Amino acid sequence: MRSFAQRSDTRAVDEPLYGHYLATTRAPHPGLEELLEVLETDAATVVNEVVMAECDRDVLFMKQMVHHLTPDLDLGFLDHCVNVLLIRDPAEVIASLVNQLPDPTSRDVGMRRQAELFVDLRERGQDPPVLDARQLLLDPEQVLKELCRRVGIGWDAAMLSWSPGPHPEDGVWAKYWYDNLHRSTGFEPYTPRNRQVPDDCRELLAESRHYYDELSGYAIVASPAAR
Repeated sequence: MRSFAQRSDTRAVDEPLYGHYLATTRAPHPGLEELLEVLETDAATVVNEVVMAECDRDVLFMKQMVHHLTPDLDLGFLDHCVNVLLIRDPAEVIASLVNQLPDPTSRDVGMRRQAELFVDLRERGQDPPVLDARQLLLDPEQVLKELCRRVGIGWDAAMLSWSPGPHPEDGVWAKYWYDNLHRSTGFEPYTPRNRQVPDDCRELLAESRHYYDELSGYAIVASPAAR
């Protein structure tokens, strides 16, 4: 999201369906009651007034979390979007999640749902690009250039850096989740992380890695020199 928001032709929107997800599931996220007071919780309203609404820029970039696409949600709007999947090693996802969600579930990690969504999008006639966070960090320019080519927009070098701190596109939940993002000024060089996954999350890790391995085979890869 931060990268695409740097483009002069792009309007970035942060997780427009988060309110719907929280209202539907009552998931124990930080600031739950506070967020429900300020977020739009009706999915149809979000789709009509945000996803499908007129935009003042050529490109409307929406960061969506896959678990926000709840089973009751009509996904017909995806036919009008260019959909991109971003995946990350589930060990890193789980090790990070437990800082805010001590008992993460498969829904929270999202790998199974992403794999299902990938199949669904292909059945809808799309060929959704897959970004792997590791490949992206190994070679941000090459991977983003290829992504732009695949989605039919020009390359913009502004996508590689940004100013630190909060940005206008950040959701109101930023204070709970975006500490690292607010310290960043671009894509940090990739370094393997030996983060400890809690023992009670080992089964969740095994399930998630199965789906991650399936999707990673479709990911845009870094240039040979960067690998």
